Amino acid sequence: MAFSAGSRHYASLYRDEHVDVWLLCWATGNDTGWHDHDVSSGAVRVVRGAVDEHNPRMSGDHLVTTVAADASFCFGPDHIHRLTAARDGSVSIHAYSPPLWRMGQYTFTQEGLMRRYSVSYAEELRPADAA
Repeated sequence: MAFSAGSRHYASLYRDEHVDVWLLCWATGNDTGWHDHDVSSGAVRVVRGAVDEHNPRMSGDHLVTTVAADASFCFGPDHIHRLTAARDGSVSIHAYSPPLWRMGQYTFTQEGLMRRYSVSYAEELRPADAA
């Protein structure tokens, strides 16, 4: 396992025609940015520490749920979220079906419009506005 504030350490653990499984290590400051998983559904299990799942709201504050070790959550392909490290040194396992091929990364214009950009599953997710 490796932890860096500058980028997340992630590794593919398993991939076949039905499922794609990844290990992600989280340090303070790590942030996926807003994204979706295109046509894939997913499940996340936190095995150490905690991660925050942010869900967008059209008005008011976004919903933030802290998912601690030994807890999990799942989502469908229409789900847009953002994950951040809730604790330094956190570790999570992510499974996707069908296997990831591409994802949607979101950014916001100065006028407040949300835009989606297609990215490869192999790219590190980070806030698109910071790119």
